[in-house]
Amino acid sequence: MAPRQLARSPRLQPKGHMTNQVRPSYYVVVGTMAFVCYLNSLSCGFVFDDMSAVRDNRDLKPETPLLSLFWNDFWGTPIHKEHSHKSYRPLCVLTFRLNYMLSELEPMSYHLVNVILHISVCFLYLRITHLFLSESASLVASILFAVHPIHTEAVTGVVGRAEILSSVFFLLAFSSYIKATRKPRHTDWSPLLQSVIFVTVATLSKEQGITVVGLCGVYEVFVVQKVRLLDLLYIGQNLMGSKAPPPVWLREMMLRLTVLFLSSLGLLVGRFQVMGAQLPVFTRFDNPAAVVDTPARQLTYNYLLAVNTWLVLFPFNLCCDWTMGTIPLVESFMDPRNIATLGVYLALVLLVWSVLYSDDEHAEILTMGLALLILPFLPASNLFFPVGFVVAERVLYTPSMGLCLLVAYGWHLLVERIRWKPLMWAMLTLLVLSHSLKTIVRNFDWKNEYSIFMAGLKVNQQNAKLYNNVGHALEGEGKFKEALEYFLQAACAQKDDIGAHINVGRTYNNLEMFTEAEQAFMKAKGLLPRPKTGEPYTVRIAPNHLNVFLNLANLISRNKSRLEEADALGVVYLEQRKATQAMVYFNKALEIDPNHEQALMNSAVLIQESGNNKLRHVAYERLQHLLEKGKSNERVYFNLGMLAMDEKHVPEAETWFKNAIQIREDFRSALFNLALLLSDSQRPLEAVPFLKQLLKHHPDHVKGLILLGDIYINHMKDLEAAEKCYTKILQMDPNNVQAKHNLCVVYVERGQLTVGEHCLIQAASLAPKEEYIQRHLKIVRARLQKIQSKKEDSTSKNKVKSLRKLQDPTISESSINKKPVSAEAYHSDTASHITSES
Repeated sequence: MAPRQLARSPRLQPKGHMTNQVRPSYYVVVGTMAFVCYLNSLSCGFVFDDMSAVRDNRDLKPETPLLSLFWNDFWGTPIHKEHSHKSYRPLCVLTFRLNYMLSELEPMSYHLVNVILHISVCFLYLRITHLFLSESASLVASILFAVHPIHTEAVTGVVGRAEILSSVFFLLAFSSYIKATRKPRHTDWSPLLQSVIFVTVATLSKEQGITVVGLCGVYEVFVVQKVRLLDLLYIGQNLMGSKAPPPVWLREMMLRLTVLFLSSLGLLVGRFQVMGAQLPVFTRFDNPAAVVDTPARQLTYNYLLAVNTWLVLFPFNLCCDWTMGTIPLVESFMDPRNIATLGVYLALVLLVWSVLYSDDEHAEILTMGLALLILPFLPASNLFFPVGFVVAERVLYTPSMGLCLLVAYGWHLLVERIRWKPLMWAMLTLLVLSHSLKTIVRNFDWKNEYSIFMAGLKVNQQNAKLYNNVGHALEGEGKFKEALEYFLQAACAQKDDIGAHINVGRTYNNLEMFTEAEQAFMKAKGLLPRPKTGEPYTVRIAPNHLNVFLNLANLISRNKSRLEEADALGVVYLEQRKATQAMVYFNKALEIDPNHEQALMNSAVLIQESGNNKLRHVAYERLQHLLEKGKSNERVYFNLGMLAMDEKHVPEAETWFKNAIQIREDFRSALFNLALLLSDSQRPLEAVPFLKQLLKHHPDHVKGLILLGDIYINHMKDLEAAEKCYTKILQMDPNNVQAKHNLCVVYVERGQLTVGEHCLIQAASLAPKEEYIQRHLKIVRARLQKIQSKKEDSTSKNKVKSLRKLQDPTISESSINKKPVSAEAYHSDTASHITSES
């Protein structure tokens, strides 16, 4: 089968290129429909994810630096942290910040912006569909999109702005690319570069924006160049076997697609640079299929395609949350739900078959409809990588454009081919009215937390999160008995849900049913992952689940016989770096038993590390109390040393640190702090034996190597030994600024000014804001310039002296001053950057 377009002949452009003007009345109709459907959303508040993304997001506040938006995730958490959700949407957060600047946390302004953006998407979509469909069909597609109930989560939920904002620039990018390809044999670079910019902005609004690159590729190959799937194979064989240069149309096509591909690749690289190497960590409650084995994982993920297809085709059972047990896993090939999966794939195959064996115009419309339906959905499909949800209605916002295009086109074909045209118009009218009514009614569900979660329970009765959230809403109103019922149902629906049991226990506690409360808390505590012996409690669990210890402590502290448990709770909070909560329970333990060893020690450590001058005497008294009780160990001596060091009591600190080292000769922190204490006390040579002892047991101790190298340079003048210290650090961490700078000092002290200059330039590139590096670089450059000047002066003097030697032979070359340039006034800042180690 020879390709129809092997020799590119002038092609008929899509009709939109010739009649690109959409009737103004169409914009009025579509805009009015969209506004009427979402008018009641303006009275809704912040609900569900809006709380984290808007109300509690510090990135919206003016005191947060604007650049933080580009280093934090969608929820305001630094994106490099392990518990970050890794959702990177800085431009969407920027629009939230603008809302906050205008109206702070007034929900109406946020909802109004969402509605305006939705209307904008509808207008852009109308223009796009007008390129492929007839006028009436493009209007139908746009109306269906404007009123589709599946969009309520994206438009009425404030966090859905990410989808809408990304869709605006998604369509602008595609529209610009269409303009760039008006002449297949010539690239219009201005709209192509605009397309690249819009792709970038769409991706920074929400990650799925980058899929417009795939849509542009499909449009280029199958619409602009009219290539069919079977033609691609023939063209590839032709190019491989021919020595002739590729035709102009192919060169231009590849050039445009290469620009798009490289720009998208740059976006992905930048995204991973910001995010870091870690992927987001999701729990099995967020996405149960992500943690099960084959084939259940694959069967479930493929079945979710059928669920999403059903939702977009029949959007009448909508829910704000589909996680946990909402959709049971498909664990067997015999599960009847696999029939739905096969049905979806069969429909897809039939559509592709229709594309392969149909005329150009029909094939182009089907191709673009399928591309617009499938490509934006792929990142959220779970097929390539797990995401943090099972089903999310808002991610169907952009894919529904493809469905609306296909439905409108199918309706248009039926109107053209059947006699009962009024019937088709009546059915369309009924569909639009039913969808509009459903959208309006659904908006009322988003009124507040209670209404949205109660609406969800009407659809999903197996979702513990929905029961929990209804309970929280009632609890916030002081309706503890009603809240308890929903919390109990949550614990019943998901028996291993730690949060549900905590909620049950807390509500029992509020109702003063203390025995039942403790039983619930103990159930929650029993579900927590067990830490390994000797390791801190840093397992991957939801931070709020650790509140079980706080609640248990309130109960346990009532009973003196259970003191050990109360102190253990303080240790947990200490390891969570929650100092205030930890101190409360250490003090509570000491109120019951003033001689409790662990409470004395842990509270003293906490006070010392807090730097609270007013409480240092309390820490000192508690540690002395341990010594008086004969409970001395290296930790007691070390912390006494740290307290004395903080108070500048050098002899006393030295004694305590040495006592700690006598008990444990490899005590890392005691060895280093003793060496630092001696060095700061103008006794650096006495510090050297302790630093060598430290590095013997801990050869990778960076601060120890820095301090030892500083002593070698400034006090022992052993540049070779200092160089070894800094080189060793740089082998472990090539980006260690202090080690790099101090190595540069070694070169300068040797008189290797050129090498030192090059080294300082590298150090400055690692830390461009460090003033002392820039200052030292200027000093070295000044000396190099001075040496150069002296050489030039020496050259001129030599000429004069050579002439004088002819006249006065008593002047010899040995009498010329050749004094080397010293490194005076150039000293390292090494010691000033070294801090004590706890």
